[in-house]
Amino acid sequence: MASSERSSGLGDSAAAGSGPPLTYLVEGMDCANCVRGVERMVAGLPGTSAVQTSFTRQTLSLALDESRTPRAVLEGNLRALGYVPSLRGTAGAATTPPQEHDHSGHAHAGHDHGHGEGHGHDHAAVPGQAWYAGTQGRLVLGSGALLALAWTFGFFEPALATWGYVAATLLGVWPLARRAWASARLGEPFSINMLVTVAALGALLIGEAPEGAVVVFFFAVGELLEGVAAGRARAGIQALAALTPRTALLLEGEGTREVPAASLGVGQTVQVRPGDRIPADGLILSGRSGVDDSPVTGESVPVFKAEGDAVYAGSINTDGVLTVRVERAAQDNTIARIIALVEEAESSRAPTARFIDRFSRVYTPAVVLVAALVATVPPLTLGADWNTWLYRGLALLLIGCPCALVLSVPAALTSAISAGTRRGLLVKGGAALEKLGSSRLVALDKTGTLTAGRPRVTDIAAFGAGRAEVLRLAAATESGSSHPLARAVLAAAAEEGLTLPTAQDAQAQAGRAVTATVEGRALSVGSPRHAAEQAQAAGQTLPAEVQAQIAAFEAQGRTAVVLQDGAVCLGVLALRDEPRPDARATLARLRALGVRPLMLTGDNARTAQAIANDLGLAAGDVRAELLPADKLRLITGLRDSHEGRAGVAMVGDGINDAPALAQADVGIAMGGGTDVALEAADAALLRGRLAGVAELIELSRAAMVNIRVNIALALGLKLVFLVTTLLGSTNLWMAILADTGATALVTANALRLLRWRPREDAVVAQPPMPAGTRLT
Repeated sequence: MASSERSSGLGDSAAAGSGPPLTYLVEGMDCANCVRGVERMVAGLPGTSAVQTSFTRQTLSLALDESRTPRAVLEGNLRALGYVPSLRGTAGAATTPPQEHDHSGHAHAGHDHGHGEGHGHDHAAVPGQAWYAGTQGRLVLGSGALLALAWTFGFFEPALATWGYVAATLLGVWPLARRAWASARLGEPFSINMLVTVAALGALLIGEAPEGAVVVFFFAVGELLEGVAAGRARAGIQALAALTPRTALLLEGEGTREVPAASLGVGQTVQVRPGDRIPADGLILSGRSGVDDSPVTGESVPVFKAEGDAVYAGSINTDGVLTVRVERAAQDNTIARIIALVEEAESSRAPTARFIDRFSRVYTPAVVLVAALVATVPPLTLGADWNTWLYRGLALLLIGCPCALVLSVPAALTSAISAGTRRGLLVKGGAALEKLGSSRLVALDKTGTLTAGRPRVTDIAAFGAGRAEVLRLAAATESGSSHPLARAVLAAAAEEGLTLPTAQDAQAQAGRAVTATVEGRALSVGSPRHAAEQAQAAGQTLPAEVQAQIAAFEAQGRTAVVLQDGAVCLGVLALRDEPRPDARATLARLRALGVRPLMLTGDNARTAQAIANDLGLAAGDVRAELLPADKLRLITGLRDSHEGRAGVAMVGDGINDAPALAQADVGIAMGGGTDVALEAADAALLRGRLAGVAELIELSRAAMVNIRVNIALALGLKLVFLVTTLLGSTNLWMAILADTGATALVTANALRLLRWRPREDAVVAQPPMPAGTRLT
């Protein structure tokens, strides 16, 4: 399973004398490359440990031994790189999103990514702030005004015009030069800031002040546009943090009291009025209402919920009064965990991104070397004009800026992850997103994934006991289990008004049986295979009539479970779990995408094939009678097969699927924000719709196409301008357009993914999201 890389593990191991964990809001650190630049700087400081970074929240959390590195040194290094650090407190307390921080009085400086990855810039750190209100906006306006003024003076006072161009160049290049020096001092000599600074100052030295002024102006404009685009890509995720209401109505005795939602504790009870947002993850104790879960699942249609159903913080109660018991504290609610997981995803690099990262570390020094050779070799060896070739060398420096190249992958991945999250498709890393599109095998668990996970008892065959007695004893044995089949048996007993005796010494054998002592009898409710083994252990066999009844149920596509007293069969219960409404269409959609679906189930082969026939699956695409360990071995075998080399995805819904989900190249968990759905796999379908599996693959492929187009744009433009520069057809302002223009094109292309939609002709009906965790 892909590593999230959110906790970087950088710095020294925690020392005994290290201080409390610190959390900084780092304004300007708002993209994956920024994060890696900060991590590398922090890694070089002694006494740092437990480093965690997030560009979505723009935070840096770490433990710092101030006897080895004073806090002022860390903050000074961050400022030198162009960031504005603000101490927020301990890591555990840093839950407030950046938009709640008071930014007044801060200078929103640009910054450098280092290793040729970065480009000094200032993203808009304050959501909703006008572009011209930040430092970068003011820099663009100031240098632009000087440039326009100098151009105007050129018509009647050329000498003043020259000084105006010089002033515009120096104004624009000063912050770049300052950051380039800081970056070099901290071990990153080959930065974008350095390239642009050398080119702009070189233009002044060879008497091309107008060109230098235009260079820094266009560069500033490009960085401003990139900042605006980056803000748009993050806005949807950051907005999640504001969905949870600030206050809640806490029920106390016969009345209510308004309290901060963040103060709610597990076990407390709150009242949610119509139109209010639900303040915490919880369970409905009383009331019925339509609940708009779109903040969590992306599902636009309200879902009807009643007593016993789960609700999520930030969801909207549409029409009825609900009484809700709090199940999770504010820092652990579903929205908080989704935000944390998206942060992990945005910090995790896909293989393509890692390749670009390695390439850029060699690329930028190579550009500097080539530019130096172009500027010096022709004059020294061929007696060519120095000014001409120095000019071309400076142009090559600008053309060689790798901004667009290093942005091509993270910009697309961030946009794709944001687009997917808004539609209930949570992907927890760039590596997972990339692997999804290349996978050619998808293994899907049956119960709770291909089926609704809500089986019901359809028939009871009694042997040696009455029908009601079989149901009563089976329900008592299952009373301690949360398995879907157990819940179905208990529901059937409740419908018939049966009083259940107390079960003792209850135990569950995964995939086999539940055992308990009921009224002094050692009872078990298990699979037919388990029942046969019990009989065989007692030197017996299952009676022929019992075997015939089991075969009849299984031929009808029902799951048979056997109630036994020791080795004696008391009855057989038949349960049916209907396929999800969108299951057949989704499997057909996967095949249309060139992906082979496989069904995995613990049911016997007859029952499995009956369900498979309903879903349009061939016999060769069904794997039956699997225990959890068998699923794990099967996934391992599929990955080693020729067909599975491109990638194997596993889709499951419960705790028993976790080993197989982890073993697959990409694990996809079904569920509505449950622990398993959010933590056990690389991706989660928050709407609980099986169609999301095909949508994830479509999203992945759209993202990879976008990345390939971005890389082609970035390298293609540079190649064209490289040739024209060597031929003497490119001047400095055109060279900076090659970089800024490519960056703008790459960013705009990546932002197209924010408007991504699943194929309209493949959209199927969307059933209500299941409430609660399902186990298989």
